[in-house]
Amino acid sequence: MAGKRKVGNLLGLAVLSYLVARPAHPYELSRMLREHGDARSIKFTHGSLYMVVGQLAKAGFITEHETSRDGQRPERTVYALTPAGRTELRDWLRELVVEPRHEYPHFVAALSLIAALPPAEVVNLLNDRLARLAEQRAEIRALIDGTDVHPLFLVEEEYRLALLDAEAAFVAGFIARIEHPDTGWAPMWAEFHDRSEGTT
Repeated sequence: MAGKRKVGNLLGLAVLSYLVARPAHPYELSRMLREHGDARSIKFTHGSLYMVVGQLAKAGFITEHETSRDGQRPERTVYALTPAGRTELRDWLRELVVEPRHEYPHFVAALSLIAALPPAEVVNLLNDRLARLAEQRAEIRALIDGTDVHPLFLVEEEYRLALLDAEAAFVAGFIARIEHPDTGWAPMWAEFHDRSEGTT
């Protein structure tokens, strides 16, 4: 399980995957992560990357390959993948692909408490969310259509599109359930708020 791994940060998984191709320095790894768009999937900073590299080295998944100095700049250590690191990479990826994980998205938390807002306001907020989801979808679609990279290397963006489409469909359906003229939840919901606020 991921919780028992020597390094559990997904940034570590990305580092291992890039070192499959060739040894690299952390600065170079950072550049590749950004250039290939992985920063959209895995949050990291310069400091967190160096920390994870240190953790991977301590765990025996990567090792120092060579150290060099360019002029007056600090020494740069190039790291290479070890056989243990290659095994860890594959096992970790297999686990992430096959095992659905329970996550805690902010929107799900909001939905669990949504009755605390009046229905008319909720409908307005949901319509605003639909507009923003459409904007995000357009941005991702433009990213996919604007590159000549093989679709295999953009499959995570296709997944994002699928999630956006599913969320947009859910939000539109939720709005319909609130506003339906015969069975809509709005009257009951509004009455609840009127009672809780002491109005008639």
